[in-house]
Amino acid sequence: MAPVEGSEKKIPAELALIAAGFLGTERYIAEAFGVELNQRTNVATAPEHYATSAKNVFAAGDMRRGQSLVVWAIREGREVAREVDESLMGYSYLSVQ
Repeated sequence: MAPVEGSEKKIPAELALIAAGFLGTERYIAEAFGVELNQRTNVATAPEHYATSAKNVFAAGDMRRGQSLVVWAIREGREVAREVDESLMGYSYLSVQ
């Protein structure tokens, strides 16, 4: 990938999700969000959880697990949504099945 001059633009949003595929965790992204990386250079989270070392910042999929199959990304997407819901609301009715 390479920057394309003049292609920058700002899009107002309340939530931004970064999907980087199999590129791995870019150090500048981890530094921008203030999250710790593990030995495999993935965003560090506690086992079975998605919260990072930075308050209100969560990671899932390739950023957390590393290169993996899309079925894992689907499951982790549901699981992280539930964890974010619990973080915001104090409870969640979301199902991960």
